[in-house]
Amino acid sequence: MGEVTTEHRALPRTMRAVVCHGPEDYRLEELPVPAAGPGEVLARIHYAGICASDLKCYLGAPMFWGTPDAPGGYCQPPITAGHEFIAEVVGLGEGAGPKYGLEIGDRVISEQIVPCRQCRFCRNGQHWMCDINDVYGFRQNTPGAWADYMLFPANAINYKVPNTIPPDHAAFIEPLACAIHAVQQGNIQLQDTVVIAGCGPLGLGMVAATKLKGAARIVAIDLHDDRLAAARQVGADVGLNPRAEDVVKAVKEMTEGYGCDVYIEATGNPAGVGQGLEMIRKLGTFVEFSLFTQPATVDWTIIGDRKELTIRGSHLSPHCYPIAIRMLEEKLLPMDDIITHRIPLEDFQAGISMVKSGASSVKVLFDLSL
Repeated sequence: MGEVTTEHRALPRTMRAVVCHGPEDYRLEELPVPAAGPGEVLARIHYAGICASDLKCYLGAPMFWGTPDAPGGYCQPPITAGHEFIAEVVGLGEGAGPKYGLEIGDRVISEQIVPCRQCRFCRNGQHWMCDINDVYGFRQNTPGAWADYMLFPANAINYKVPNTIPPDHAAFIEPLACAIHAVQQGNIQLQDTVVIAGCGPLGLGMVAATKLKGAARIVAIDLHDDRLAAARQVGADVGLNPRAEDVVKAVKEMTEGYGCDVYIEATGNPAGVGQGLEMIRKLGTFVEFSLFTQPATVDWTIIGDRKELTIRGSHLSPHCYPIAIRMLEEKLLPMDDIITHRIPLEDFQAGISMVKSGASSVKVLFDLSL
């Protein structure tokens, strides 16, 4: 490849990128390496993760692609996929260095949403609910991290990452930050029994964050015993497998028949919603985190007339990146067990298949050095 020279270092003209063109139509392509304009940061990707939302976009979930009756959706193809990553600063546009406290060679991460700074929510300090909602890897304004290089726009929220965190572990900052926000939405108290339903990478992060909140009892639920073992390793007191036992009955038995105080739904399966509504006590708090590929249908009288529940959503990870960085610095999660696969970008189809199966993987990363 030919070379172009920036003020700081020579960069290749082109790069590898996995580009989303539609459901189940992702292609490895060669694209131009972007240049950093005023206020922008150019970063070389070290590791990038495959998120459950990436999988659901790939599979054609209505949120991303609409339905036959209402075409269109959140994803804007063609777009380079990926929003979980760790990178190195290789280019700084005018003013970007002092703005973010960054220098060439720094390890860096960018919050997954790039806020518009103009809409009602941004003006009210609620940037994670930005009406434009430019999240890396889905929107035309924010190409993602399944590529050798990535550009952080001038409105991005960027963080310098300490070199004390191994680079592959640092790729877990984004999902861990999302997990922390979900736990914060639960308003967990010291006496609470908290159920985390779904022990994939995000659910494991939720268990670890719930442990920090000091809950009296943490119950992990998953269909895979190896994931339940990992949940115990990061702080769960009890692990339940719905294939082996009646989990609603089990939780009620350990809470004098009342049910759990907080239920965090991270299964991605609509059945997890009904399960939680039956399991949670009256006046409890239900936190909905998952993205679903199909609608979740429940009897809403449970929420109002029967139990008067507090229902909280959880979107992205506002103000949680510094907490996630600290948790990884303090080695509060067994990252070498959570990261089960590190594969070349060229093997992206195999990586997506591993995440879809969930049978042999927890967190799958692309190693861009391969």
